[in-house]
Amino acid sequence: MRSESCDIFCNVVDNYGDIGVCWRLARQLANEHGLAVRLWVDDLRSFGKLCPELDAGLAEQRCRGVEVRRWNADFPVVEPSTLVIEAFACRLPQSYVGAMAVREPKPVWLNLEYLSAEDWVEGCHKLPSPHPSLPLTKYFFFPGFTKKTGGLLLERDLLARRDAFQGDGSAKTSPTPALPRGEREFWRNLGVPERVAGEVRVSLFSYENEAMEGLLRGWEQGGQLVTCLLPEGRSLPQVAGYFGLQAGIAGDVWQRGNLRVQVLPFVEQERYDELLWACDVNFVRGEDSCVRAQWAAKPFIWQIYPQHDGVHLAKLEALRMRYTAGLPPETAQTVRDLWLAWNGGPDIAGAWAHFAAQRGVLTRHGAEWARRLESNNLALNLLDFYRQTE
Repeated sequence: MRSESCDIFCNVVDNYGDIGVCWRLARQLANEHGLAVRLWVDDLRSFGKLCPELDAGLAEQRCRGVEVRRWNADFPVVEPSTLVIEAFACRLPQSYVGAMAVREPKPVWLNLEYLSAEDWVEGCHKLPSPHPSLPLTKYFFFPGFTKKTGGLLLERDLLARRDAFQGDGSAKTSPTPALPRGEREFWRNLGVPERVAGEVRVSLFSYENEAMEGLLRGWEQGGQLVTCLLPEGRSLPQVAGYFGLQAGIAGDVWQRGNLRVQVLPFVEQERYDELLWACDVNFVRGEDSCVRAQWAAKPFIWQIYPQHDGVHLAKLEALRMRYTAGLPPETAQTVRDLWLAWNGGPDIAGAWAHFAAQRGVLTRHGAEWARRLESNNLALNLLDFYRQTE
């Protein structure tokens, strides 16, 4: 059997979402499945936020078992790998496509698509797309939530690490005097004070959002203490502005009424997972953090990347319907109301209050939802298809 290798091509758009997915996949293919992986990235500076040891000044380096290459317009002459992954319809260099066409046997060429819970994805998953002029075929590979899709990225040890971090792995619906050691150490290392009775801890990772002021005001004026953990990023200026400030940096703590905001540094992926595991509720954005919130098995609110024609709302509702199937109608409605309010709908404060009242039910549901998804592993499914196709 010939040695297996993989080239993954990634254009960094929307800061971190695309490279976040590609970086996870690259490490999983290299470190869990033994492929020689090259990750081609056009923006190493943004990538470096997720991988602190990366040197953005180097055109070629190894990080965590993966060969990382800068993707320049002047693309070098290289031998294509046996598996080629074009992430999110980025356009491969023409010289590289030409080299694929003359290689024997031909590489397996996949277009890794964006995640969607919509029904039509099942019919498009694995569809072939012959090249118009070269003897090459590209296949569409769709992540998703059913067995007729590619599944979700899930590292081999992720759920075991989550359960160890959370103690017995069972979700907590109210504060306890003795948190699991992993969670206690996590909060201590961030400089976050110990929980007080009735406190809710929320992570907030979002794009700019018209509903932000209403949410913060609802927390400030609500009857429950809310500690908001805010990673540095696009929503930081908006939150700072709510407190009358021009800007904020990691380490800042702002408090008003029943709302306490602590600004966190933008952290590597493993530390972000721990933040999701430690919080009671997680606000997430885009694709990568949305999936990680589901593995965290906690209630979450998804801000989908907005599109001018509104088609993103259909995608939002498709996931909401799958996620809430089987929940009591009242609970399912609270999820729908808050997700819509956070994505441009009305009454974010009222929607939050109803959602928070259902947190115990949603926490138990989150654990069950994660168990239902864990058998559909994107990396394993992708490798199975590659080996059947080559």
